[in-house]
Amino acid sequence: MAKIRSTTVVGIYHNGEVCVGADGQATMDKHIAKSNVKKIRKLLDGKIVTGFAGSTADAFTLLERFEEKLNAYQSNMKRAAIELAKDWRKDQYLRKLEAMMVVANKEELLIISGTGDVLEPDNQIAAIGSGSMFAHAAALALKKHAPHLTAEEMVRESLNIAADICIYTNHNLIIEKPAK
Repeated sequence: MAKIRSTTVVGIYHNGEVCVGADGQATMDKHIAKSNVKKIRKLLDGKIVTGFAGSTADAFTLLERFEEKLNAYQSNMKRAAIELAKDWRKDQYLRKLEAMMVVANKEELLIISGTGDVLEPDNQIAAIGSGSMFAHAAALALKKHAPHLTAEEMVRESLNIAADICIYTNHNLIIEKPAK
């Protein structure tokens, strides 16, 4: 049975602003299964924005577990991410999940990897999914050569560039910022 996957998620912290966005394409094998999937979710009344890539069911399982950890650790995003990663490495069921997440609050940006790692990305750019390298390269160029743009503008343009190049990424974008 073919898995539903393929997406591009990018988060950027720039000039004191954080923004996370994703395209809307889900691919099953070599075919577009859906073009308007919502891969961005807000947690804790919008204070945390998450974007996910990988198997959809697995991503929702991780999202639920992450939300549980946020509640258990008084909304401390980094601590919740680390505790989720610990569980991910220990739990046989979680270890089989095929998903990754970008998580952001107004101050920081993290990648929670499919191997149970928590990464603070270099250059304050987090990108995951099949089009991530295209979006990441575009974001690096924008941060270097167009620093006057906002984080939201950089996320939008990075995703649009990825969609122009990557067959697993489309132009149906959802972009969100954490609430203050």
